[in-house]
Amino acid sequence: MSLQVVSAVSNSSLLQPGFSLLNFDGHVFFFGQKGWPKRSCPTGVFLLDTKQNELKMKPAFFSKDSCYLPPLRYPALSMLRGNAESDEYQYIIHGGKTPNNDLSDKIYIMSLVSKNSKKITFQCVEKDLAGDVPEARYGHTINVVHSRGKSMSVIFGGRAYTPLAQRTTEKWNSVVDCLPSVFLVDFEFGCCTSYILPELQDGLSFHVSVARNDTIYILGGHSLQNNTRSPTLYRLKVDLPLGSPAVTCTILPGGISVSSAIVTQTSDTEFVLVGGYQSDNQKRLVCNTIVLEDNKIEIVERASPDWTPDIKHCRMWFGGDMGKGSVLLGIPGANKQLISDANYFYILRCKGAEEDKEEELTAQTCSQTSSEDPGDSTPFEDSEEFCFSAEANSFDVDDTDTYNEDDEEDESETGYWITCSASCNIDINTWVPFYSTELNKPAMILCSSGAGHWVHAQCMDLSESMLLHLSEANVKYFCNEHVDLNKGLQTPKKVVHLKKQPMKPLRKKTTMKLTTPAKKSFLRRLFE
Repeated sequence: MSLQVVSAVSNSSLLQPGFSLLNFDGHVFFFGQKGWPKRSCPTGVFLLDTKQNELKMKPAFFSKDSCYLPPLRYPALSMLRGNAESDEYQYIIHGGKTPNNDLSDKIYIMSLVSKNSKKITFQCVEKDLAGDVPEARYGHTINVVHSRGKSMSVIFGGRAYTPLAQRTTEKWNSVVDCLPSVFLVDFEFGCCTSYILPELQDGLSFHVSVARNDTIYILGGHSLQNNTRSPTLYRLKVDLPLGSPAVTCTILPGGISVSSAIVTQTSDTEFVLVGGYQSDNQKRLVCNTIVLEDNKIEIVERASPDWTPDIKHCRMWFGGDMGKGSVLLGIPGANKQLISDANYFYILRCKGAEEDKEEELTAQTCSQTSSEDPGDSTPFEDSEEFCFSAEANSFDVDDTDTYNEDDEEDESETGYWITCSASCNIDINTWVPFYSTELNKPAMILCSSGAGHWVHAQCMDLSESMLLHLSEANVKYFCNEHVDLNKGLQTPKKVVHLKKQPMKPLRKKTTMKLTTPAKKSFLRRLFE
């Protein structure tokens, strides 16, 4: 086993624990970047290349009929083939965390559409499922089994947020182990079925699972409920007859107590287990070889590489499988570095020196790294979960544009934790949910004044019923600072006055009937 240093040229701040590897035709791609995708790479999927041991990133594209794929951290990922011998394959992506720490319950299938030296295009499709659909989760695994000419995916483990009915203000965003149910997913018919097996008593997350034919082996993992890393080794066997599938579980001896380990495949039946943690404050520096043959598994300790002093003394480490026996490891950089989130990266080659030399003559290894964000993840349990892929051949990116984060606009003022108004009192360190619809971020509403801006519903003193009404109704909303201004800019409505006929005073007519002598006497007195 050999260890080689890899230098990150730029943009390593996009990479953090929880990213995923996709390997298509020998080229390694990653998604699950830190933060939301920007306009330089709206897909959030990059080609990774370590030509001359320098990490470069090239944006990848989606076809027009693709769905949106958010940058998910800690999803379950597996390669999907039509059958065990097929050369054509796709990738299944399930669950994971978004940059807002929302959990996803969606399942995506990604395939390569076209590639050339200038552009690589993927198709990403969201798969609709029915039946016992797994809840949103992260830190779980998904594997594909083949039995009797049919294939199914198996989902197990992971963590999820505490159910709404059990939450308290102090522990609103706390996570718990998912129930230890086994989910069978049939993509041909789009249905899910869950199985409760008596051998699986405790939930697990950040465990290791390797599959061969109709059998899956699960080892290691961390249980939040017991705060333990169980050494139990499970064997799941899936039979797919013409009728209902059959799932059985057997507990085997010889397991390993480890979490967040990385597995790389070195041959058809051999895997290498690297990294992880054996306790909350102790890394696992021992490596193991896992051999799968027929219906048995053999786990033996193997010679470890000559770890550098930096690796030995660092508190945490992370990484991912590069395929064909190569693993990329990362450790946090020293505080004295100018870049706050800089990391050191190493490529660990688990094959022999002769095999490595032969591969280097025909292939250039691509790598993937990640950088730790202490605010978003727990260093020990939320480390990188393994994934399988083939080794990446070299890809000439000298004549193509690489991703440059400096080209992006400053988005530090955007997001949920902005100061929305002069009276804003939302603080990321002290905020607790105010509305029943809130989970781990405050509810916001768009003010239609000018070009529009977002404000916190709580700062605007909106009731929950009013907030729901505004979100459902097709009306414009103006925040407290702009509502008066909006009224002043409005043109007064023209008032139509009703014409009223003037009322004439009523005069009462009086008649005097006078006789002729009396009339003369009256006129005489009138003119005297």
